Amino acid sequence: MSRVATIGVYGFSAETFLEALLLADVRQLLDVRQRRGVRGTEYAWANAGRLTSALDDAGIEYRHHLELAPTTEMRQLQYAADAKQGIGKRNREALAPEYVERYTADVLDLADLADLVADLPADGRAALMCVERDAGACHRSLIAARLADRHGVEITHLRPAD
Repeated sequence: MSRVATIGVYGFSAETFLEALLLADVRQLLDVRQRRGVRGTEYAWANAGRLTSALDDAGIEYRHHLELAPTTEMRQLQYAADAKQGIGKRNREALAPEYVERYTADVLDLADLADLVADLPADGRAALMCVERDAGACHRSLIAARLADRHGVEITHLRPAD
C-alpha cells in the first residue's frame, strides 16, 4: 500500500520540518503550491531554492505539482471567506465550502492522480506540502482524501509540535 503524509510550512523551522519528514520516512516531497515561496524571513527556508537544496542534502526527492495548486482566483475566494470570519490564513482551521467546491471541480476532478500514485516511492512515503499548519485548512487535505478514497493510499498528517 502506498503511503502519503501531508505537511505545511507554518509552525516549523527548517530543522524541525526536515526532522518531521525524516521521522515519517518521507522519500519524496510533492509541493502543491502555486507560488513556491513564503513571505517573511521566518519561513524563507521554504522558498523553492532553499527548500530543494535542503531536501537534496537530506536525500528527499522534490517534485512540484503545479497542476494540483489552487488558482489565484480560488485563493482569493478563500481569503474573502477568512475575512468574513475575521481570521487570517495562518489561523484558519477549515476551508470554505465554496472554495472546496471550486477546487474540487476545477482542479481535483481534472487531475490524473493515477500517474501521481504510480510515481510514489516504493519504500517510505511521499508528502504533500503546502503552507498551512493544519491539513484541514489547506487544499492538500482534499488531495489526500481523494488519494485515500480512490487509490487506497494511507494518509498521515504531520504537524509541528505545539
